[in-house]
Amino acid sequence: MKKYTFIEAPNCNMCGNHTRDNKIIGIRMNRSQGFKPLKNTGISLTIVKCNSCKLIYSDPLPIPNDIHDHYGIPPEEYWADWYFEPSPDYFKFQISKAKELKTSEGELRALDIGSGIGKCMIALKEHGFDAYGLEPSEPFRNMAINKMGVNPDRVEHKMIEEVDYPENHFDFVTFGAVLEHLYNPGENLQKVNKWLKPGGIVHAEVPSSEWLIPHFYNFFYRLIGSSFTSNLSPMHEPFHLFEFSMKSFEKFAEKNNFEIAFYYRTPGKVYYFPTFTHNFMKKLMMKTGTGMQLCVFMRKLK
Repeated sequence: MKKYTFIEAPNCNMCGNHTRDNKIIGIRMNRSQGFKPLKNTGISLTIVKCNSCKLIYSDPLPIPNDIHDHYGIPPEEYWADWYFEPSPDYFKFQISKAKELKTSEGELRALDIGSGIGKCMIALKEHGFDAYGLEPSEPFRNMAINKMGVNPDRVEHKMIEEVDYPENHFDFVTFGAVLEHLYNPGENLQKVNKWLKPGGIVHAEVPSSEWLIPHFYNFFYRLIGSSFTSNLSPMHEPFHLFEFSMKSFEKFAEKNNFEIAFYYRTPGKVYYFPTFTHNFMKKLMMKTGTGMQLCVFMRKLK
């Protein structure tokens, strides 16, 4: 049985705005809700949006007594079989963009936070980086070492809160689909700022708080008189604790010695809509900037 501690959030994690100014979006259950959430039983959390930077998060925040209750699952259950196959183009664009944007000097050194089975570390090494990884899941780290051939000395089995690296050490730090799972993303980005060389790049791929699809689901919930929301999944897979907007990163950067170097959005999948509408929906999301995933590159200023 999973056990949690619930902690109230007095301020927005990214911009520091007081929670009294937040907008309540709705409530989210610790299970898949479906179209009739009132027929389900479970624990519900309040989901809010920061009026200053549009960060979406739960208040209170559910913190598991054991992180492995969430992420201690076999990698084969978390990813499809194709994910374990080598791909020459894996993470290629992000690495090329980081090289283009960085102004740091010296030996190329990179850190993959939430390195999983090591695919990003392998790609970084192939593109000239001295690559390191950080992975809190023991099954994932074991897969990286035993199946993918990652050097065990280069990937630590720890959470980001438990480690420290030398200051001004890395040219590139990446959070690929990781930041939304961390309980204090703003504080962890501040920590990374110390590890980066001046001119170094931190990269994050996160769910967008401006994604179009949840607006339709939330509208449906209001039509049936429900206060539920489809945003986030703090207490069930994939355990997303935050959804970010560009304002979240812009306001964070202003206060924390970063500048926005580059960003883009991708539409992602279209859930629960008829197949014939998918192409149209993706084009609409691309045109309106309301895609599922937000990808941001920030440069350390000094």
